[in-house]
Amino acid sequence: MGIYAKPDLDLSWQEFANCLGVDPDLFFPERGASTREAKEVCRGCVVRDGCLEYALQNGEKFGIWGGMSERERRRIRRQRALIRAEEQAEEQSA
Repeated sequence: MGIYAKPDLDLSWQEFANCLGVDPDLFFPERGASTREAKEVCRGCVVRDGCLEYALQNGEKFGIWGGMSERERRRIRRQRALIRAEEQAEEQSA
């Protein structure tokens, strides 16, 4: 099964991920189950930011990516959307 992403996205960061070789089920817990162990694997990972950005750009809806749950990633996407909307409004009023 591999990870399919947008064609222009650099995935070389995956080679250095702390989760490489870890059971993927850890990062896709059942609804309501703890995400603590997965987030602990991500905590010191050198590619955490790249992993998170991958999930944000590809709309990953499930699992822990870059140390964040879908709920946490949704919050980031909303914040980014608000910033873009504010920037567009400023450009239109200028």
